[in-house]
This record gives sequence, structure tokens and C-alpha cells, in this order.
Amino acid sequence: MSAVEAKLADLGLTLPEVVPPLAAYQPAVRSGVYVYTAGQLPMVDGKLPVTGKVGAEVTPEEAKDLARTCALNALAAVKSVTGDLDRIARVVKVVGFVASAADFTGQPAVVNGASELLGEVLGDKGVHARSAVGVAVLPLDAPVEVEIQVELTQA
Repeated sequence: MSAVEAKLADLGLTLPEVVPPLAAYQPAVRSGVYVYTAGQLPMVDGKLPVTGKVGAEVTPEEAKDLARTCALNALAAVKSVTGDLDRIARVVKVVGFVASAADFTGQPAVVNGASELLGEVLGDKGVHARSAVGVAVLPLDAPVEVEIQVELTQA
């Protein structure tokens, strides 16, 4: 077990299986020392636990927890192409999409769920640049979607 996975276990979390693609793409792609993940939905055991717009059917607190799940799924995608999460030198960028009710403006607080998980698990390596974007709708009516870009250590 990697040190990153041990830290997840300390937090009571388990790295899930990689979420299979919903269309014609790969969950993660490596290019040189970088790994780019596809947008990760908050799938748990192959299903979305909640659907709808944040600020309407989904509370901001629920959405923040869902963003945390998205980040966990993104780490699984990274591991699928690296074999070892301890190869992460740093998280470079996080992009979070929040399916938002027309008057909802709390996207940064929702995406904090992903950012905070990465910080808890990776420490200083989890500090990153970020965008939090409100959108009208996401695939499968998911409330949140998160993608990450990581730099790997030289092998």
C-alpha cells in the first residue's frame, strides 16, 4: 500500500475502482511527467448518489461532499496510469464544474470539497491552482464534476 493510500485509510477512505468512461475518452492520460484526468463524476459503486442542481435539489454541503468523491475518483484515475500514487510530485490544477441553480454563486465553496481532500491526502503536494465554474447541466444530471492535473516525480 502506498503512503497516499495509507493516508486515505487513516481518513477512513478507500481508493475506488476507476469509473468507466461514459463516452469516447480515457479516465486519465499521461503525457511526459503529467497526468490529466477526464472530468470525474461523484460515482459510488457505479451510481450517482444524488442528482440535480446545487442550490435547488442539492444543498451546497451535499455538493461539497460530492466534490470530495470526485477527487477520490480522480486519484483512482491517476493511479490507473501511474500504478502508484506516491509518484505524485504535486497537484498542478483542479477544475471543478458545479451544476448550479440560476441564483447559486457558491461554486468555490463546493469545489473546496475536492481541494481539501487533496490537501488532506497529499499535504503540500496537494496545493494547486484551481477554477470553480457554474454550469447549467452536467452528464447524467450530476451536481459536480472535477478534473485534476498532476505532475509526477521523475522515474
